[in-house]
Amino acid sequence: MTQKAYTQGSTFPPTKPDVLRIYSMRFCPYSHRARLVLNHKKIPFEVVNINLKSKPDWYLAINPLGTVPALQIDDKVITDSVAAAEWLDDVYTESRLQPSDPYRRALDRVLLEYISKFYGSFRDALKSTDPTTLQTNIEETKKHLQFYEEKLKARGEGPFFGGSKPCMFDLLFWPMVERFPVLAVMKESPTANIDADKFPTFTAWVQAMKELPELKATGFDTDSYVAFFRGYLKETPDYNLFLKE
Repeated sequence: MTQKAYTQGSTFPPTKPDVLRIYSMRFCPYSHRARLVLNHKKIPFEVVNINLKSKPDWYLAINPLGTVPALQIDDKVITDSVAAAEWLDDVYTESRLQPSDPYRRALDRVLLEYISKFYGSFRDALKSTDPTTLQTNIEETKKHLQFYEEKLKARGEGPFFGGSKPCMFDLLFWPMVERFPVLAVMKESPTANIDADKFPTFTAWVQAMKELPELKATGFDTDSYVAFFRGYLKETPDYNLFLKE
């Protein structure tokens, strides 16, 4: 099966009985979430990448929203990155990621909801063309990072939000953090860099996360994200970037 993105007019790749499939896009942070969970739990799966600018009709029949990720196994289809991740954790019970304590799970849900503020200000900064607006957006993003710095420090349990081991929130947050360094490169703004002295707990978390096998099996380096985002900002994203097949 090709890694290249299926586009309008393409033929639907037939599913196989009992084989879990993820509909994805290689550079999408939300798809990245699901792939992290799949790799963490060592779940066998196949990937079908989707061209989000020219979606196949057969994909819209599977997921009318046209978003990724979506999981499919036999007649079951799960859309939305959080729903997909939680479903995987509930069905494949090895290496559980969700906290067993209901209160802790609720606290992690609050952290999860706050990601939209962090990633929203990051995207605003990435799209900024005015230097003053850019700096305002960078400062706003740093404010949201400070929120996570304080929450992680308050837990005081280990390098991860889950303590000595990563929890679901760690994996759901990471894709947005992995993309953050593109800001300093694309905007040529040193102020976008994360100062380890100001964010020591968050910086330690980043370093611990980078050592996880599931992270090494997914995602890209900063230069690769920069290359993708340059096309994305021009509304000409190359979903097949770096693929030769």
